[in-house]
Amino acid sequence: MRTSSRREFLSASAGAAALLRLARADSYGDLAGLTLQQASVRIRSRKVSPVELTEACLARIQTYNPKINAWITVMRDSALAQAKALEKEQAAGRFRGPLHGIPIGLKDNIDTAGVRTTAGSKTLAGNIPTADAEVVERLKAAGAILIGKCNMHIFASGATSAVSYFGPVRNPWNLEAIAGGSSGGSAAAVAMNNCYAALGTDTGGSIRTPSAMCGVVGFKPTYGRVSIRGIVPLTWSLDHCGPIARSVADTALVLQVIAGYDRLDLQSIDYPVPDYSTGIGAPVSRFRLGIPPQFYDGLDEEVSHAMEDAMALLNRMTRGSQEVELPSILGTGAASEGTVYRESLGSGFVRNEIAPGDGGAGGGRGGGGGNGVGARAVDYIREWRNLRLVRRTVDEEVFRKQNVDLLVTPTIRELPWTIEDELVRAANARPRNPKPGNTRSLDDYGLPTITVPCGFSRAGMPIGLQISGPNLGEINVLALAHAYEEATDWHKRQPALQPDTKVPVLSKTAAGQTGEASDR
Repeated sequence: MRTSSRREFLSASAGAAALLRLARADSYGDLAGLTLQQASVRIRSRKVSPVELTEACLARIQTYNPKINAWITVMRDSALAQAKALEKEQAAGRFRGPLHGIPIGLKDNIDTAGVRTTAGSKTLAGNIPTADAEVVERLKAAGAILIGKCNMHIFASGATSAVSYFGPVRNPWNLEAIAGGSSGGSAAAVAMNNCYAALGTDTGGSIRTPSAMCGVVGFKPTYGRVSIRGIVPLTWSLDHCGPIARSVADTALVLQVIAGYDRLDLQSIDYPVPDYSTGIGAPVSRFRLGIPPQFYDGLDEEVSHAMEDAMALLNRMTRGSQEVELPSILGTGAASEGTVYRESLGSGFVRNEIAPGDGGAGGGRGGGGGNGVGARAVDYIREWRNLRLVRRTVDEEVFRKQNVDLLVTPTIRELPWTIEDELVRAANARPRNPKPGNTRSLDDYGLPTITVPCGFSRAGMPIGLQISGPNLGEINVLALAHAYEEATDWHKRQPALQPDTKVPVLSKTAAGQTGEASDR
């Protein structure tokens, strides 16, 4: 369908000539505001078409992207072509699964054949891949509609998404604030109902940080559970790919499609993929929760209050909680920090591109990443061995020996700060990244970890709750997150951003750090 007023289309089934009339979509309210699960049910029951959903999302993008800057490339023509083809399948009674006809966004470090993949950088602004990433192939096969490529922190090398050749991503809850990174565009797009879900990548928290700051759900699966083939690397030994959505159930639907073995990805795990959507309904009263005290150090007051309330509820829902002792590497990020620099600098990307004139000096994890230059091979081998050892022992040392099922922590210890502050700091080679420990260390271990909204500050900024489980324990993580979500309504709140909201003007110093591409 081309407009929401078009209610009839020809059945594509063999020999069928009758018209199929859809129920009025406006009886379900704003189509773009549906959850993925709700939209999927309506597609399956033929109460709405893939074209209607796509046009609803494109309209939201057109209205709000000038405010939040969440998109680098909007794939309007190809998305509508996909939608029309999937509409014909819908009319014929052929459905590929829950993602059939659902518009999905992609972080712009995920390769798309024939559509540029920039990684938020000037150098790759004209990069046109010849093949899709594995996760893109899986989404297409499942009937998802790829609606565009989301803005991000340059080369996924920072936690704010303020430093991008295409300008900073703005937080939908407050346009002056950072959206978090590096998957900031994906999280902001989902929060503003620009798409029903989006993919992000996570090396040190890059799915969970922006999801928490933008008030949506973000899931980092077990390392190797989702293929990273065809994704511009930051560091292959820590990179993860996962979904961002508006509910835990939506996250599970996307994870079901993208998870699985890829024989061409050396890090991929050859292990059966369970039914995540069924698993999230499992009872949670059997779970014992682990509380690592160092993850609660230095919390902002409002984050602390939100976590107290969340833990009180979770303790009532489960067998309760206890403090747990974690191996010393957890909470320091020491092994991963060295590995990130050595692997990313080895690829040549971060070394050459995080520099003045391409998104700002010092916009990366440590002011340019010079720590890895000239690194000895023996240092890298030692760090990689440490990571492998940690990943082999964490399930036994943390979950089995201490008799806990899941870990619960704040996602981020502080509230989002301003883009202006971040970019001025970047200009002085002093970027301000989130307080360390709560996200990056869980990438060290490769543990499946989700963030869900658990409250708001007095100023109306979202706060995130983080749940982690043992390796390949995605179902239990999803189950507890879903139960918490069902018992609260934080995830249902929407930003108050309006089409006539003014975009804050950056100072000359801050604006000089954004890149501000002329070839967008």
